[in-house]
Amino acid sequence: MRGENTKQNSMLCLMSPEDVVPTDHPIRSIKKLADAALSKLSPIFDAMYASVGRPSIPPERLLKAQLLLVLYTVRSERQFCEQLSYNLLFRWFLDMDMIEPAFDATVFTKNRDRLMEHDVAGEFFRAVVDRARVDRLMSSDHFTVDGTLIEACASLKSFKKKGGPKEEPPPDDPGNPSVDFHGERRRNDTHASKTDPEAKLARKGNGKEAKLCFSAHALMENRNGLVVDFRVAEANGRAECETALAMLDANKEKSGSVTLGADKGYDTHAFVAECREMNVVPHIAQNITEYRGSAIDTRTTRHQGYSISQRIRKRVEEIFGWGKTVGNFRRTRYRGRARTQLCAYFVAAAYNLVRIARLTAGFA
Repeated sequence: MRGENTKQNSMLCLMSPEDVVPTDHPIRSIKKLADAALSKLSPIFDAMYASVGRPSIPPERLLKAQLLLVLYTVRSERQFCEQLSYNLLFRWFLDMDMIEPAFDATVFTKNRDRLMEHDVAGEFFRAVVDRARVDRLMSSDHFTVDGTLIEACASLKSFKKKGGPKEEPPPDDPGNPSVDFHGERRRNDTHASKTDPEAKLARKGNGKEAKLCFSAHALMENRNGLVVDFRVAEANGRAECETALAMLDANKEKSGSVTLGADKGYDTHAFVAECREMNVVPHIAQNITEYRGSAIDTRTTRHQGYSISQRIRKRVEEIFGWGKTVGNFRRTRYRGRARTQLCAYFVAAAYNLVRIARLTAGFA
């Protein structure tokens, strides 16, 4: 029998967002892990806000909203607030009821400086990492490091000579002028972006186009491929080695030797010497060419652990691949290194939460 297409809406409906999310949905495990990590940050949240005045949006809600931006590849904060009006899963994840109005996108802007001042995103990421350590999902002896480029929120048209005269926009289109860079030599030491001065001109390799970028660096443990540290640095030729050493120093246990897998971009005598001084065994791919030799010799390559590290280190590309596709972090939405680092922490935390939820699914 054909049903009738009735136009009358129900005048009364009793429903909770809890009822519309399936009981076996993977987001439930992620929400439980996120809530447990946020509960540890309550003292920091107390210090962030005054004890009197008008109540603000709960910081737990803002941080979980940032997770949803990453998990569901939402293009912008404004689009997220639009979806929050009708997406019941988003409301359930943020502990909002059916009639509570969605907050405005300016809430993110007004609270971003406060989050950066107290390093809330970093503390949240480290709380997720600590949860993985408690569950014995992380190795404390074997790591992998790698870096990639993140496009800056700035156009090549904004990359102009430092201290040069102010150029008048052409009459054809002042908002998006036509610019011809043919024959002009542009370098980071003589030019800077007017939109984001911290972004640097860089390219992934010979023959590739140059773009305004930041560099992102991940320290991965080799047991389950979880992110131990994730940092954004300036895009230059020294950032990979310098950031790798800083991450090792911050996350390595004071006693005991560890191994570090990496690609041949880290095969320099200075970096290898620094690693050995820190009691880190460099399992780095050998960069042997006609004009130079490798800093890694048979003292390292003859061991079976070296070949194992070289096989497992390729899993670090899954972190960057997930972050750039699902996490929408191929190009940053923010200007400046500090704001980009804020977003990077949420991308790494979301990746770890997804991995932890899957790894612990069989033990729930």
